[in-house]
Amino acid sequence: MSGERKRALEAILALGDSGPICPECLGRTFAKRGKGLTNEARGRALRLLLALDGREERPGVCWICQDAFRTLDRWVDEAAERVGGIEFSTYLFGARLSARLAEMESFVNERFGIGTAESMKHSFNRALGLRFDERFPETTVAFKNPDVSFLVDLESETLSVHVASIYLLGRYRKLARGIPQTKWPCRRCRGRGCDVCGGTGLQYQESVEGWIASAFVEASQADGARFHGAGREDIDARMLGSGRPFVLELLSPKRRSLDLVMLSQEANRRAAGRVETTPLVSVDRAMVERVKETKARKRYRALVSFEQEISESLLGDAIRFLAGTISQRTPQRVAHRRSDKVRMRRLFEITGRLLSPREAELELETEGGLYVKELVSGDDGRSEPSLSGRLGVQARVTELDVLHVDWSGDEPGVMDLP
Repeated sequence: MSGERKRALEAILALGDSGPICPECLGRTFAKRGKGLTNEARGRALRLLLALDGREERPGVCWICQDAFRTLDRWVDEAAERVGGIEFSTYLFGARLSARLAEMESFVNERFGIGTAESMKHSFNRALGLRFDERFPETTVAFKNPDVSFLVDLESETLSVHVASIYLLGRYRKLARGIPQTKWPCRRCRGRGCDVCGGTGLQYQESVEGWIASAFVEASQADGARFHGAGREDIDARMLGSGRPFVLELLSPKRRSLDLVMLSQEANRRAAGRVETTPLVSVDRAMVERVKETKARKRYRALVSFEQEISESLLGDAIRFLAGTISQRTPQRVAHRRSDKVRMRRLFEITGRLLSPREAELELETEGGLYVKELVSGDDGRSEPSLSGRLGVQARVTELDVLHVDWSGDEPGVMDLP
């Protein structure tokens, strides 16, 4: 008999003599021997070997796992009950060992280990999955991005369930002013509902998020939604052109089979020309970061008014050398919610024409994050250079439209709006 086989046999006999032990713990200690067997089947085979050697099975609670493996059906029963009414095709089980079980596993590996053991956590997870698969044969285990995941905490004796979000990518246009991109809690009640907001908890009763998300939340029976935009325009600005990229995240959905084209059309019908979206397409979670971190170029159209009359030549001279690097301290109008710092942004191009001696139309192409209103007004010197500074006449934006968001992160299937 080789030295390796002798050491394995000695370890099996020693472990069998150590006290009451369940087939799972006996089998997983030698998991790298006997391919094609479950740990339970391997443990029963080793138990037979021990019996043939005259060693009787000791009754009682498994001294290694404290009979944790005998609770598998209990956890699977609870998991099946918790996902009742939830549509899913993939799942994953995880386990958190108690401090005692973790210490016991370390002791067993040190005392009896011959480099053939499988971890208790890995074995427990797989055993749970095999039993769950018998209950839901139409589903499959997924180690990455499962629809539902379960965590069995053996310390607290609890089961938690996580239903993965659905992520949908599209572009929206905002065709009316006075609509925020996302829902704003009421400033007075902070979302609880009061007389000021009519009990809705909202500062503004409509939003791009609200118009687009409602149909999808209802169809998926989600707990709610999060709206992740590639930047945002001001409430009083329109978003035109091909639209702004966004990801709609549906939280804890009970239904995952969605007719995205039909629901996109329904969202547009409800918005009634105030907001439009492209047909949404399914993407993975990584798309949220790609959308939110984009520094896309943007093209704007701005109507500008002047405190005094100016000439076409004065306007031309003012904007001729305005393009370049713009230094902008956090604008006064958003300083209450954003950190006070200086940002350097590029103004790539600017053109303009007078509509009257006290009004002009400008078109600008900028780096993402440049504040156009402050570029025009100067914001009391916080934006340098500025149109007001170049003119020597105070100017302000009266209307602002985003004409284009140049984003290269679109996935195939995301159609442009007409």
